[in-house]
Amino acid sequence: MNRSWQMSKMDTRFTLHFIAEKEGQLLREALTEWRISKRALTAIKFDGGLLTVNDVERNVRHPLHVGDRVEVKFPPEEKSEGLAVEHGELAITFEDEAILVLNKPAHQSTIPSREHPTLSVANLVCGHFQKQGLASTAHIVTRLDRDTSGLLCIAKHAHIHHLTGLAQRNGEISRQYEAIVHGHVAQDIQSIIAPIGRKETSIIEREVREDGQFAHTDVTVLRHFYLHDEPMTHIQLKLHTGRTHQIRVHMAYVGHPLVGDALYGGSRDHINRQALHCVSLKMLHPLTGECLHFTSDLNEDMQQLLNDSLA
Repeated sequence: MNRSWQMSKMDTRFTLHFIAEKEGQLLREALTEWRISKRALTAIKFDGGLLTVNDVERNVRHPLHVGDRVEVKFPPEEKSEGLAVEHGELAITFEDEAILVLNKPAHQSTIPSREHPTLSVANLVCGHFQKQGLASTAHIVTRLDRDTSGLLCIAKHAHIHHLTGLAQRNGEISRQYEAIVHGHVAQDIQSIIAPIGRKETSIIEREVREDGQFAHTDVTVLRHFYLHDEPMTHIQLKLHTGRTHQIRVHMAYVGHPLVGDALYGGSRDHINRQALHCVSLKMLHPLTGECLHFTSDLNEDMQQLLNDSLA
């Protein structure tokens, strides 16, 4: 597939270019093969987008010839309801026209909430986009809990969010975490497969329950250690699903809650948040197919726990 993308200074609408490869194929069929969703086509038709073939506006019933140049111009996006445009520091690991990868600190919400309405990642990203003159909103691809630190990915356009959603459902986005848990985990390598659902007595807390959603976490022991005579384990985790609080719930379920995770049985004697950090994010670029791999060193507070154990 011959494809490119652009966003000109004069027109902030996100634009994709394709070259037709099948004689007589309807534009609609080609757009489906190029993974343009029906929802996107509706938005293009009614909300200010544009479809052209060889620089002439066409509708989806237009028959294509091999070599035709197809341009898909998506309509401008409006900021999502509930988000505010705020300006502040973002630790940017990678950015291009399609995605933004950040290294989120602990104690920062990914999206605003009633308890924490300001300075969320999403709000700051809206401010970042505004400075760029980008008519878009923050589309969260990989979300982190407020007190979890590390790598997260944001799509810069609804179409990119659609493509990354397909990739997630196909298992093509891989995340690895490191955590510090209470106790010495006995098995060096294990898979925790246990369904997770909302706890009936809480709007926040989750638990393993039969009627929950399928959830799968792989756990690898990195090191057993003691901190002030208390046994702890430094572990690496790989998520195969992305349920709310998945790592926290699964580790508590097997009797090893995260250090600092008061919600699920951890102690805050040594750290004032759950000791959990996203250290690795692997994905294929949603437009080019290039293999991307980002890494992040442990947050200072978690590293300090490990260092104290060696003192």
